[in-house]
Amino acid sequence: MAYKQRDSFNEINITPLTDIFLVLLIIMMVIAPLLDSQGLNLNVPEIVKEEHLQENNKLLNVQVSNDDKYFINDVEVSVEELPKVLKEEAAKKPDGLLIQSAPDSTHGAVVKLMDDARNSGITSISVIGG
Repeated sequence: MAYKQRDSFNEINITPLTDIFLVLLIIMMVIAPLLDSQGLNLNVPEIVKEEHLQENNKLLNVQVSNDDKYFINDVEVSVEELPKVLKEEAAKKPDGLLIQSAPDSTHGAVVKLMDDARNSGITSISVIGG
């Protein structure tokens, strides 16, 4: 019985490897646009003395208390009336909004105030934590 000598394996078949890379490339091309998430555009505030803030009466000042109540000009404003009052006050004070949040106020209360302010047409918003 004669044995047939096999040729040695000298080459690597890269066709399956190329297929895998093409599939991964297509998956990345489909997923990449979905990764572009929307965020907040924030400007880093410059250091301003408190006396200068008190002199500027064209800036709307809103306080958020520890129990998430809103105060505009030292008058409590309910959550339901907040958008209407912000719109009225924004017409009187066009320079923007200064939010002074108490140390124990919730993030949700401040974000709701920012959303209502943005919907009322206020474009410049600053936040001071207590």
